[in-house]
Amino acid sequence: MADDSNVLDQLVARVEDNTLRTRLAYEIELLRGSRHFGLVFDRHLPESVRLPDHPVRKGIRVALRDETSARTWIVDRFADRARETAVLSGDGGVRPVAELVVVREFDEPIYPGLRTVERIENGPSDAPWHVVINGENFHALQALRSTHRNKIDLIYVDPPYNTGNDGWIYNDRYVDQNDRAKSSKWLSFMERRLLIARDLLKPTGVIIAAIGDDEHHRLRMLLDQLFGPANFIMNAVWQGGGSALARHHAGGVDYMLVYGRNAEQVGRFMDPKPFVPEMLRLVDAALSSGKSPEEAQESLREFIKTNQRHMPEGVTRFNNVDQNGMIFETSDLTNRLPRPNLRYVVTDPNSGKQYEPPENGWTVQKSLMDEWIAAGLVAFGRRPRKKKSLVDYAQNMPVPAFTHSRNAANTHLQGLLTEKRFPFPKDHEVLARWFRMAAPRDAVILDFFGGSGSTTEAVMQLNAADGGTRQSILVTNNEVGASEAKKLRTLGLRPGDADWEARGVFEFVCRPRISTVATGKRENGSKYSDGLAVNVEMLDLTYLDPGMVRRGHEFEAVAPLMWLEAGARGQRVDRIPDDGWALTKAYGVLFDIDALAIFAGAVTDASVTGASPQVVFVITDSDAEYQRAVERLPVGVDTVQLYEDYLSNYTINIAGGPR
Repeated sequence: MADDSNVLDQLVARVEDNTLRTRLAYEIELLRGSRHFGLVFDRHLPESVRLPDHPVRKGIRVALRDETSARTWIVDRFADRARETAVLSGDGGVRPVAELVVVREFDEPIYPGLRTVERIENGPSDAPWHVVINGENFHALQALRSTHRNKIDLIYVDPPYNTGNDGWIYNDRYVDQNDRAKSSKWLSFMERRLLIARDLLKPTGVIIAAIGDDEHHRLRMLLDQLFGPANFIMNAVWQGGGSALARHHAGGVDYMLVYGRNAEQVGRFMDPKPFVPEMLRLVDAALSSGKSPEEAQESLREFIKTNQRHMPEGVTRFNNVDQNGMIFETSDLTNRLPRPNLRYVVTDPNSGKQYEPPENGWTVQKSLMDEWIAAGLVAFGRRPRKKKSLVDYAQNMPVPAFTHSRNAANTHLQGLLTEKRFPFPKDHEVLARWFRMAAPRDAVILDFFGGSGSTTEAVMQLNAADGGTRQSILVTNNEVGASEAKKLRTLGLRPGDADWEARGVFEFVCRPRISTVATGKRENGSKYSDGLAVNVEMLDLTYLDPGMVRRGHEFEAVAPLMWLEAGARGQRVDRIPDDGWALTKAYGVLFDIDALAIFAGAVTDASVTGASPQVVFVITDSDAEYQRAVERLPVGVDTVQLYEDYLSNYTINIAGGPR
């Protein structure tokens, strides 16, 4: 459709040849139909992952283990009975199997499984287990899309900030500042994961993405495209330290982009607008009438007590008033309301003209404002000036919603591990504040850029503090930092070597951290604390052979996925029982269709007593047998067919559903 405000349409209208004009207009419409407005970036080749512990088999893609070439080949056949030498496709030639490593491209089918690395059972038997998965997060998300589709309350991610100095890996290579396509690669990398993450959220679910200045604007546009701009909730700013003036400088802040799966259903983020201005006005009125800050504080707390049922929890904690009339959070007096109630008159020292404060007050204390005025940094009225003042810049910079020094997280992690092993960990206390505000007390919280494990510790500590039953699912990996990898390579080490893997972030940082917090004992045997009443399981993501799965030889690796789908609570069915079926308080598994009658009876009995399993897995390749099993089970029980659906969808697939 022509648009007389569009330059192209105006130019086409000037073409005198009617046939040519019509053809050009048609081609322009085709281009318009294929063009996407918004964030445009190159979608790079699918990523790949190296699997150093995966066996080399016929038909599998491989690369050189020593990384002297980025090329890959397919194993055509083996040249000897012992399968120690492989014949590769194309010009790959004949290579010793010991020199090869299995590679999986992200567009190739994968069959994920889980293998237990460490299991800590310190909590009640009915408490949810916190789960840590060590593996490629894209493939872990693929597995979670089947076990947790529409089940996650809150996703928190702290992805690579792509500063050029953080050494993040794309397609098995570190990306640095000199890569001209680094932002495009980063967006492609993020989009693949966020598309799956979106499917995991409940309709009331929320995603919080931490990001720095380098990619903040791009990430927000990407989230707008994936979640819809109508589902944007807030863009919070976290100041990690520095002087009073530095707090107005964007380079010193992190951002928290918050989106809902369906923002209209996210009741947890109740609108603070009806309450915050009233709180500010109440304190201002009390101080203006001659009351002391202590008396104003009492009035504020009485207001909060009266309205607490209708106020967001994050707002109710701001119940302190200092001597300047600023309202602060209870647990951390450095955290102020987004617009502090600083109402005072500012006087231009040159003209004597007075300026009333904005509706919600100035953004700095009077003492600091006086310093700026004395230094000539504040511009008044329309007086000409040669350069912008600091206030001009400050007004265009994000004012932190809260301030919390990053040094605390570094000190805390060093105390856990007895040495510095990880740069710039996120602060578990800051995360706990967000989790308390953004998720219910029984929430399932996912972090698929797990790093040092701050999210898991935050959830465990938060539950210990308020009696909640939140469950964390953390996905991390065992990557080695860029500088450490360079050192290890000079020693002749490669990924997959024991000494290399021992320095990866999961084995060297995340696993010992979570184990220490849970048990209270450090790696070296020293006491850190009394531990926590929690259940934690740490697992490796594995890649299964479809033929072995089909023949039922990989049940041990698939079993944790079934347990996850049932909520990761209580007993797990880890082996195939002799009587052909198993039933726990959370789920059931029918291995032998001949045991259907007794199994269905057991499920029915459990349902009558109010202990109905959340899901039942029926292992059969026959659709008729599966339907017969579904008909015998109580109404309302979710059913899943294994293994054919698992193989066809690369992961467990819900073929049935609630009856």
